[in-house]
Amino acid sequence: MGASGPDEPVMMIKIAVVALSAAILTTGCGASDVSGGGESGTSGERVTVGADDAEAIVWGEGDRGAVLAHGAAYDAASWESQGRMFEENGVVGLAVEDTRPRNLRSAVEYLKEEYDVGSVALIGASAGAGPVLQVAREAPEEISQIILLSGTGDVSGLGEYPKLFVASEGEGIADQARLMAEEAPGDRNEALIFPGDAHAQAIFETEEGERLTQAILNRIEEHG
Repeated sequence: MGASGPDEPVMMIKIAVVALSAAILTTGCGASDVSGGGESGTSGERVTVGADDAEAIVWGEGDRGAVLAHGAAYDAASWESQGRMFEENGVVGLAVEDTRPRNLRSAVEYLKEEYDVGSVALIGASAGAGPVLQVAREAPEEISQIILLSGTGDVSGLGEYPKLFVASEGEGIADQARLMAEEAPGDRNEALIFPGDAHAQAIFETEEGERLTQAILNRIEEHG
């Protein structure tokens, strides 16, 4: 025993290093499993839509759908929390990477053909509101409603379908959101104004996020 004594600290260090490495690997695998998205960073399925093979992410299954157009500082994966929310409530959510109007229309068609949904809501955040409004004007028969988060634009040429205009009181466009709800065609329009100054998708990260999430779910349940 005495002869082996000097080697024991070295052996203990080697064992500790091996154990630490194993623990790190195990933790890493666990984190990947929890996210469910691997390298994509999302639990949704990555797909392509339309003739242009536009990249998109889809979550959930059900007979109602929602196409999501992100803001300029965001991407399709930024809708992850909302995508999971749709998945848990029987709604198919599809977020496009490139939010140009033709890709939004391809996304609507994709949901109807591949998931057999009966209705599709268009949801646009900030810069994503412009393409949503264009599709809503050009193809009103393809959608069931629109929801804009901190988005503004001309509503005079829209259809009679329901519309929800969301903004924060302190971000400077709350009055425009109210006016859009008043001037848009149809009698199922609403302005939803939150306290604070969070903009578009950032509202989900505030204490008002749960209320906004529930409002969107309620609109989809009521109007498709």
